[in-house]
Amino acid sequence: MAQAQVRLSWLPVGAGGHVVIYTSRWWELRQARREHRPPQPLFHAALEVDAGTGTWVIEMAPAWGRHRSPRGVVATGPVGHRILAVSPLFRYEVRCWPGGIIDDLAYAAGEPVVFPLSPADAAALLRRTVQVPLHVWGTRMPGGDMWNSNSLASWLLEGSGIDAAELRPPEGGRAPGWAAGVQAARLPPATAPDQLQS
Repeated sequence: MAQAQVRLSWLPVGAGGHVVIYTSRWWELRQARREHRPPQPLFHAALEVDAGTGTWVIEMAPAWGRHRSPRGVVATGPVGHRILAVSPLFRYEVRCWPGGIIDDLAYAAGEPVVFPLSPADAAALLRRTVQVPLHVWGTRMPGGDMWNSNSLASWLLEGSGIDAAELRPPEGGRAPGWAAGVQAARLPPATAPDQLQS
């Protein structure tokens, strides 16, 4: 049976010229001032899982907008506040997308970080995507880090036996939400919030 692996790519936030590059810079400047440190480049983690029989893209992204279909949606969660999630404008999607596409992968900083896995462990990682805690996007978790798309990536890696707490973005950058996912993976299992329907 073919060897499996998970690949972690670090994408600069706003790569490709999206408006978010400006909003994220303003946010990071504000955070840096509050924390009395220099501003740092921000990164978004992208995961690809090669299970030996095919490749899956795992991501958390807004539910609104124009989408390719199907895109492997396995769960949805709230943005801002749970009561707002009746609208797609305030929902995010957790996707586990066979043969999926990572937008802006060409802008990744350096080569992906590759973690070899057994095919069984790769399959277990893919199954875990439906078990991710569906916290409100942007909620401050214990310890102060916010829950977001980076949290999904670190939660999955940590739960697969990879020490995600030791991983850092390149270029002295930051990945907001990363610590929140590591922390959530280390907590005892709890009853997950009801999953919202797409």
